[in-house]
Amino acid sequence: MVSVDEAVAAIREGQLVVIPTDTVYGLACSPYHEKPVQELSALKGRGAGQPIALVASSLDWLLECVPELRGRAAVLARALLPGPYTLVLPNPARRYPWLNGDRPDTIGVRIPDVDGRAREILDRVGAIAATSANRHGDADPLRLADVPQEILAAVAVAVDGGELPGAPSTVLDLTGTEPVVLREGAVPEAEALARVAAVAAQ
Repeated sequence: MVSVDEAVAAIREGQLVVIPTDTVYGLACSPYHEKPVQELSALKGRGAGQPIALVASSLDWLLECVPELRGRAAVLARALLPGPYTLVLPNPARRYPWLNGDRPDTIGVRIPDVDGRAREILDRVGAIAATSANRHGDADPLRLADVPQEILAAVAVAVDGGELPGAPSTVLDLTGTEPVVLREGAVPEAEALARVAAVAAQ
């Protein structure tokens, strides 16, 4: 069985890994340099204009990565995360341009609700760039065996976390005056919008 130490070392060295999350298996790398993120996008078959999420171990670490997340963005992130959401938030300093695709003034962020080996990996590296460990447009992987062979053959480490829930995160764009669900996933659209409205009304 692959050890946590191996996964952490691979991420820190700029290599690609497959790890479990709270939704599906993720294809991940260090978010801090452009080259591994480009390799991740190429392996998945994503175009250069498509964003990759910044996945943090905690809200505190997320604010270390993107210190401009204050005010409404921070309030919403604190209320919704950790959990099965990807939040598209303002990125006025245009940090991590290699993650943000065609919208450099925004950034997609996640804080997954994980435990066990996935939690230990994330806590030790602080943040990763991650997307589902499938080819673009294919089914999301519930089990490590569902991850395509060409991805498993290309990554340095693949961590088995058993069978996962299988629904991807719900993507909420919170950069405008009204929230927009870009992808319905683990949280239904109506529930996600109601949650945001309830936070905003507080």
